Amino acid sequence: MPKNPDPRETGPKPPFPDQSQSPPGTVKRLDPPADHGENSYVGTGKLLGQVAIVTGADSGIGRAVAIAFAKEGADLVLSYLPEEESDALEVSAVIHEAGQKALRLPGDIGSLEYAKSLVAAAIKEFGHVDILINNAGFQMTHDSIDEIPPEEFEHTFRTNVFGTFFLTQAALPKMESGGSIINTSSIQAFEPGEQLVAYAATKAAIANMTKSLAKLAGKQGVRVNAVAPGPVWTPLIPSTMPSEKVKSFGENTIFKRPAQPVELASIFVFLASAEASYVSGEIYGATGGRTPL
Repeated sequence: MPKNPDPRETGPKPPFPDQSQSPPGTVKRLDPPADHGENSYVGTGKLLGQVAIVTGADSGIGRAVAIAFAKEGADLVLSYLPEEESDALEVSAVIHEAGQKALRLPGDIGSLEYAKSLVAAAIKEFGHVDILINNAGFQMTHDSIDEIPPEEFEHTFRTNVFGTFFLTQAALPKMESGGSIINTSSIQAFEPGEQLVAYAATKAAIANMTKSLAKLAGKQGVRVNAVAPGPVWTPLIPSTMPSEKVKSFGENTIFKRPAQPVELASIFVFLASAEASYVSGEIYGATGGRTPL
């Protein structure tokens, strides 16, 4: 019988090479490259015939989730920023190769009208929405609160919190019993870092909102959960963090490395599938052993 891999050795470890990107970043410039499951994820039909909307689907966790969902038999609506089109095209190609459909709809998730358009497009193209993944996120690091522009603070909340609320508000009335909504929180909601004041606060809000929404959505048989990752190797890291943080990223976990996006995708698949039929209102931690949630 094959053994499970050693969790200390299933992804690259710091120190990572010097690198920087302009926000929002691209997977093409990550060094080392991230594993989004293009070749490593193997599906078993857990989501056959379902339709999922995934935000932040061009890279990182969203990209890995979209790929895993396709390999599990789902069709996808991909949400991302217009400047991320080249990365989204790659995701779409992998989905098509898996035998599923991908509808690409770039836009700003902080816009209520855009959120409504994602749901309307999913219904028009596929006839139903079964799974909603609120994953798009924005962060910037600052050494002092004085460095945080009011516009950036507002943009962080508009993207992370308002976007989650807008899309859930648009999608939930269209979802049938058995549906699943999964939000992306963070270890920062529970162990906030001093350089991520705005971002950490939004992730705490998402964790709290997840529990409220689970009670509301449960009345129509829809489950709502959140995943709270620790450090994950995505373009968000070199595009928003100081170089010294990037170089050592993930070494503060018990495995001494950041997660690869594909390692998070399996958790989203579980929470979206019938295997999690009795799971709602939960915050699922995947932090490399850093903290109990």
